[in-house]
Amino acid sequence: MKKPKCDCSGWATRNNLVCGDGRVIRKDAFADCDGTTVPLVWNHQHNDPLNVLGHALLENRQDGVYAYCTFNETESGKAAKLLVQHGDVEALSIYANQLKQQNRDVIHGMIREVSLVVAGANPGAFIDFVDLAHGEGAEQEVIIGTGEGINLAHAEDDKDDDGEDPKDTPDDKKEKPEDDDETVEEVFNSLTDKQKNVVYALIGQALEEGGSEKDDDPEDKSGGKQTAKHSEGGDNTMKHNVFDKPDDNRETVLSHSAQEEIISNAKTKSIGTLQGAMKLYAEQHSDTLKHGIDDIEALFPDYRDLRPGAPEVVSRDQGWVTVVMNKVHKSPISRIRTKQMDARRDGIRAKGYKKGSLKTPSGNMKLITRTTDPQTVYITDAMHRDDKIDITDFDVVEYQYGVMRQTLLEEVATAILIGDGRDEADEHKISEEHVRSIWNDDDLYTIHYDVDIEAARNELQGTGTASRFGENYIYAEAIITAALYSREKFKGTGTPDFFCTPHLVNVMLLARDTNGRRIYNSKADLAAALNINELHTAEQFEGLARTDKTGKKHNLLGIFVNLSDYTVGSTKGGEITRFNQFDIDFNQEKYLIETRISGALTRLWSAIALEEPVKASSGQTEDAGHDGT
Repeated sequence: MKKPKCDCSGWATRNNLVCGDGRVIRKDAFADCDGTTVPLVWNHQHNDPLNVLGHALLENRQDGVYAYCTFNETESGKAAKLLVQHGDVEALSIYANQLKQQNRDVIHGMIREVSLVVAGANPGAFIDFVDLAHGEGAEQEVIIGTGEGINLAHAEDDKDDDGEDPKDTPDDKKEKPEDDDETVEEVFNSLTDKQKNVVYALIGQALEEGGSEKDDDPEDKSGGKQTAKHSEGGDNTMKHNVFDKPDDNRETVLSHSAQEEIISNAKTKSIGTLQGAMKLYAEQHSDTLKHGIDDIEALFPDYRDLRPGAPEVVSRDQGWVTVVMNKVHKSPISRIRTKQMDARRDGIRAKGYKKGSLKTPSGNMKLITRTTDPQTVYITDAMHRDDKIDITDFDVVEYQYGVMRQTLLEEVATAILIGDGRDEADEHKISEEHVRSIWNDDDLYTIHYDVDIEAARNELQGTGTASRFGENYIYAEAIITAALYSREKFKGTGTPDFFCTPHLVNVMLLARDTNGRRIYNSKADLAAALNINELHTAEQFEGLARTDKTGKKHNLLGIFVNLSDYTVGSTKGGEITRFNQFDIDFNQEKYLIETRISGALTRLWSAIALEEPVKASSGQTEDAGHDGT
């Protein structure tokens, strides 16, 4: 596309952005928007015509979608244009819907508007999906920000051969992060011999002149005033500029060989910096060096972020959280009631009639009912206003909201599958009476099935398999055997998914035959052997144990469930909502995200919890978990 006439331009979105919830925006996801014109608005505000600032022409490129923005002649349009020109607003964000996904990859969507935003989102991507209270198959809406800068319109002669503006790269004013990845060795080797000699000379000169010299005469030899930095003790330590030639000729202290030694040490992985190499040399040759360098750190550049903007969030595995929240059945009713009639009793049978005999009624069916009320689940935080103002590299408020939302969804998903892990007496517990965990649910709803590792070992030893295939094979066979046999009692709909720890998956994948070949080459092979729809891992399952009504302890191995049999209820207003309030007394902003939900399995025997009994040894309980040896 030939660059159109515009007021400014920038990346509307980039390909391969990893969202906070695990989604990935893939190449050409918004290809259908190429050449289209959408409104340019302020901060995604759609409730006022004055928020429309102009329009944006979209161009689908190899790296993402580029936007050419033109402001209208309204007061708000003129004001926004001035903000961009002055550099007060430097980021774009998009609003899109009609999203289509393949697993966690977003492959299609429609951009409805482009917004000017005060600050870009974190460098990965800022994405806000709101779908907890929606019904199944509901359309998802998304806001995406790249955190990259806006470019003012350039002259035609700035275009490259492809018709793209070479300055259309993110943030012209800043150095590319890739430049920071060069090592000291790579930078030094790129210099010419003449430039290398200059570096050697500067290092030698710095070591010569960096020493502290006292001069009672405030006038130098040339009659000029010296500028001295005074310490509290009254010493006048002259700070020399290493790039200024000295007026007097001094003996060269650092030899050429010593300079080469310093450069060589700086290239090593153990030191890695010129600063460290110089310090090491000074320590090793303190008896030969006549001068040191005061505050040598001042000679080196400041630290720079490899990934500018918001800090990268380090969190536990979140992929399964998205799966749970997307697959559970969502109901607009928060007070859930289920009714099932058990017609499997032996007395409930049709009977043959003998002439002249009395017909007798069959046995009674058993009505099984259960009600579940909602509970509010929340997370709150606060930030001092001074900190909010001082942090200018990214939108710290939206960043904080994003982390809080991610934490809330993880807590809800955890409560659905295994419970929140808090004691019953804890006032902050998500009650099992309101959000019923699948693992801890009644045996009428969740089948608790023990995996007998010893029985599998004894069975395989009779065939000589154990000695040839190893412990991993025995463990994998025991898991698969238990999974298939337990399914005989399963009454859930469709084919269930399997949620387990990453370690359990690795144990089964490492099972080998007598030739050292793996029995299962991939998760897909495991899924086929387990007769499941999908296999999901969750590190949050590690080390969990349950004590049953008889006092016996069981380690959790995994859960089979079709999450469409689990209903999350939330009335209008109970969906995930965020609030903020300013505390004038403490000058801080308080933030709150909460939802009011109920949750429960709605079909009898619709889930299976695979467990490994913990055996008592010498009066103590031992962990029956597997090492994977």
